[in-house]
Amino acid sequence: MPEEPVIASKAPAVLKLEPGVYWWCSCGRSKDQPFCDGSHGTTGFRPQKVEIAEEKNVALCNCKHSKTQAFCDGSHSRL
Repeated sequence: MPEEPVIASKAPAVLKLEPGVYWWCSCGRSKDQPFCDGSHGTTGFRPQKVEIAEEKNVALCNCKHSKTQAFCDGSHSRL
């Protein structure tokens, strides 16, 4: 049976991000949500690289169940 991520929040993190590379937490254990702080440790989860080319507003998934990985798809409303 696959390991389930921790639900960090049932609401997305809506942020204005500058151009750059970010690492989205996929396990839900990070204290720096929605970004990885290395808390996944010995779990089967790994952070996902998110590249932002130009400044923009994004909604990053905090429930960790989005089918679009780092970006919110509304899955939190079904949990």
